[in-house]
Amino acid sequence: MFAIIAAVIFGLALLLDLADASLGAVVNGGTLMLAGLLCVALHLAGVGAGARSFAFRRRR
Repeated sequence: MFAIIAAVIFGLALLLDLADASLGAVVNGGTLMLAGLLCVALHLAGVGAGARSFAFRRRR
């Protein structure tokens, strides 16, 4: 789930960068890039994987 969110955020950051636009003083390309990297890090850490991954680990 976090990987999909990160892809959407990165896509939005790319469109804003290509259009040379901004969503305000706080939300700019760098902020969106950091938000996308946070989502990728959470995805790689296994956050949001659901209960199925824990059930699989208990059986082994």
